[in-house]
Amino acid sequence: MKTFDVQFRFRDRSEETVESTVTVQASSLPGAVAKAARGFVKGLDRKQRFDMNKNGLEITAKSGGTTTPEHAETSKETAAG
Repeated sequence: MKTFDVQFRFRDRSEETVESTVTVQASSLPGAVAKAARGFVKGLDRKQRFDMNKNGLEITAKSGGTTTPEHAETSKETAAG
């Protein structure tokens, strides 16, 4: 699994910019954007969703690194002592 940082930005009705950054783990960039977008939109209220749809949503995503199964196993072994 890879780690991605996905940033969302839109302008609300008072002309202020609303920004949020979400870190997600996914196997691909499109999957990470979809997973982060679902969580972001669920957290908005009705008026914020309307403003987002009216003014547009800007999405910026970048890779944050990778998590390999070998690294995860080493961590478990180290934690177990």
